[in-house]
Amino acid sequence: MAFEKRGSRPVHYPESDGKPLAETEIHLKQIADLYASLRHHFRREPEMHVSADLLLYYVENRPDKVVAPDVMVIPGIPPGLRRVYKVWEEGKVPAVVFEITSASSRVEDVSKKKDIYAKLGVREYYIFDPTHDYLKPPFRAYRLHGGEYLDNLERPCVSAVLGLEIRVMDGWLRLVDPATAQPVPIPDDLAVLAEEKAARVAAEQRALAAEQELHRLRARLGEGG
Repeated sequence: MAFEKRGSRPVHYPESDGKPLAETEIHLKQIADLYASLRHHFRREPEMHVSADLLLYYVENRPDKVVAPDVMVIPGIPPGLRRVYKVWEEGKVPAVVFEITSASSRVEDVSKKKDIYAKLGVREYYIFDPTHDYLKPPFRAYRLHGGEYLDNLERPCVSAVLGLEIRVMDGWLRLVDPATAQPVPIPDDLAVLAEEKAARVAAEQRALAAEQELHRLRARLGEGG
């Protein structure tokens, strides 16, 4: 548990809000995919933190001032697992937040959380409804301008912070690398890529072995002649 001293009394910052990570398996998969693809894309960045469902405390000595973004990205601090996130200790606020909205969170995502993130200075805020039931259209993108969020109507939607395109593909929110026009891999994709790479390596090794054997046969035939 996270405690701090406030005068003679310890201040308790809970590590859980008692709520489930996601409302349905659909929401869980979307959160997990975003988290995994972002972690993979920035895996070599020494100062890029990505987290999911981490309690973010934004006012010192006020444990009631807390929010839990589904996924957040914070440039300028090292990656690594944290029990909670305290803005005054880390010295950075999230630059990007994703909320995967649901029946229980849709009102909060488009009002209360949106206001909190704007006041904190979160530069980009994205809301997505993976079941396409609560938001029309199901994907909304906001950019912070003058302390307020403005709808980002640009298409394609490219994050200035992440350097990635954010796109709805086959009903899922995916991150796309503009340099390759390919989706950023997620764990399932990585497993397939690993299998494909192993198959290519094995095929190359077999071809090399066959070529070496052919050279040996030709050498023997030459010696015999």
